[in-house]
Amino acid sequence: MYSESDLQAAVDAKILTPEAALAFRSHIASVRAAPGADEESFRLITGFNDIFVSIAAVILLVAVGWIGASIHPALGGAFVAASAWFLAEYFTRKRRMALPSIVLVLAFSGGVFATMVGFLVKHGEDIFGRDLGETTGAILIGSMALVTAAATWFHWKRFMVPITVAAGTAALAATAVALVLAITGMPSPDGTLPMALVLIAGLGVFTLAMWWDRSDRVRQTRRSDVAFWLHLLAAPMIAHPVFHLLGVTDGGDIGSGAAVMVVGIYVVFGLIALAIDRRALLVSALAYVLFALTQLFREFGAVELNVAMTAFVIGSALLLLSAFWQNARAVVVGFLPDNLANQLPATTRTVSLQPAS
Repeated sequence: MYSESDLQAAVDAKILTPEAALAFRSHIASVRAAPGADEESFRLITGFNDIFVSIAAVILLVAVGWIGASIHPALGGAFVAASAWFLAEYFTRKRRMALPSIVLVLAFSGGVFATMVGFLVKHGEDIFGRDLGETTGAILIGSMALVTAAATWFHWKRFMVPITVAAGTAALAATAVALVLAITGMPSPDGTLPMALVLIAGLGVFTLAMWWDRSDRVRQTRRSDVAFWLHLLAAPMIAHPVFHLLGVTDGGDIGSGAAVMVVGIYVVFGLIALAIDRRALLVSALAYVLFALTQLFREFGAVELNVAMTAFVIGSALLLLSAFWQNARAVVVGFLPDNLANQLPATTRTVSLQPAS
């Protein structure tokens, strides 16, 4: 199986001409009766060797982190970050292996952050005193997240792994949330302020993801992969705060009114997912709509089979949506103004394949 990134790499290496790659994409699109944009494909595994290398890398990184932490808490993260960068020089730059590259990016970012956490664990009391205070703690977390974002940016410039942008963006979002909490004071016990800030940050990430998507409407380049990971990051940052504000995450039963509202929001998420041709919102909100439908079936007296009926309804609906995704997209996008539809990923109605830049 060849991904769009593989085809573009072949064009960049002059193994394929842009015309030949375009002809191949057109052939696949005609066979599947949909443009490549509708497939939302991304490169994850090219063979079992990706899994093998990833497992080996995780084992090695755990070992070096353990050894470093036994010397000094900060060295655990530092050893992991340095080892992840070193391994990426071969498995990412030379071998271009997808899954190991993702593992190494996450290990590098986590290692950088863990290095600062380890230093604070060891020397925090000596530098800041025994009681840091909530505001000081929020500022420290924001500062560490900002440093992690900067380190992730250098990793992106070196290796250009699509998930790196999402990792750096997550660090920046954490920085912004932590600094706002530090300025405004710590949140109320119900967590409304942090959830509101996470929702705002999620909308910002979503906007950034759409910017990347807009730059590659037919999804032929690495930019589409970057957008995929950004959408995957934005989706839970949007879905969880929305349903938290509705009281779905409180742990108790919710009323039928709130359950209907949850289902309604999920339908709105579905329309947005169809319009932008990204399924992350549907997946992130799935647990909440399952819970809401279970409550509705219980309200109507189907106590014994409420879980089974919920699974049947949602499973059937999602499978039907998947089977008719392209047709549903064409209908949804068809209702949008042309100037907006022309900014969204191509559909079977709007696609006009161009050679990738």
